[in-house]
Amino acid sequence: MAVLKHFSNDVERIFNKVETISSASTLTEADSGKWYELNNSTGVTVTLPAVKSGVNFRFVVAAAFATSNFIIDSAEGDNINGILVVNGASVAASDEDQINFVASAESIGDFIDIWSDGSGWYVWGIGNSAGSITATDPS
Repeated sequence: MAVLKHFSNDVERIFNKVETISSASTLTEADSGKWYELNNSTGVTVTLPAVKSGVNFRFVVAAAFATSNFIIDSAEGDNINGILVVNGASVAASDEDQINFVASAESIGDFIDIWSDGSGWYVWGIGNSAGSITATDPS
């Protein structure tokens, strides 16, 4: 007869903290590890903190926004790199300033993860519709 052993660590269960962004925000390194729901009918700009190794965020579209983009902006600029999968196609981010969730192309559930190695930001994410997430360098 087999003997089953069950292991459990009931000391601490860790859950991601989820917050809603509905107005322009500037994040700090103390916000690292949070998941942010983008939830406003008009998009706003969210400014990332200065790069620091290990700092990371997730941004998820939680409601339709029809009039303007949600913009995730690097405080230093020209340091966002990675790949976004948008409507099944790879979209490269190469030394970009911003990641944009595009109004009227977004779908609830579109998301990006962004993290820092201390010298720049790395991004990956998924957008459902063509043009729903873009990487730009407007400066």
